[in-house]
Amino acid sequence: MAHYAFLDENNIVVDVIVGRNEDEVVDGIADWEQYYSEFRGLTCKRTSRNTLGNKHVESGKQPFRYNYAGIGYSYDPVRDAFIAPKPHNSWTLNEETCVWEAPVQRPEDEKNWYWDEESLSWKEVQQ
Repeated sequence: MAHYAFLDENNIVVDVIVGRNEDEVVDGIADWEQYYSEFRGLTCKRTSRNTLGNKHVESGKQPFRYNYAGIGYSYDPVRDAFIAPKPHNSWTLNEETCVWEAPVQRPEDEKNWYWDEESLSWKEVQQ
């Protein structure tokens, strides 16, 4: 099963559906991006759920179009990538992974952390 994202005129994802596998040919239709685009009247791009931590689950390589598309994500046609909305003003886009990164690395421990934009630091969630 394949997934497809529909884009508005600004390349923002407005819907994601489950559709035909890209290798299926049904009633002479083989290009499902084109078919869904014409059917809905919106640009359609295939997306992949086979991502885990920004790596392709099976191969460990960069996943197809970098990230699984979600509503509100943008599609960058130059990178051929789906990019999540920027979570905080201070974060920057990693050009190699198309993932937003904090200016300070998150602590690597078992605690729960949240980003505090005012102090530009990670804060521990207080229970």
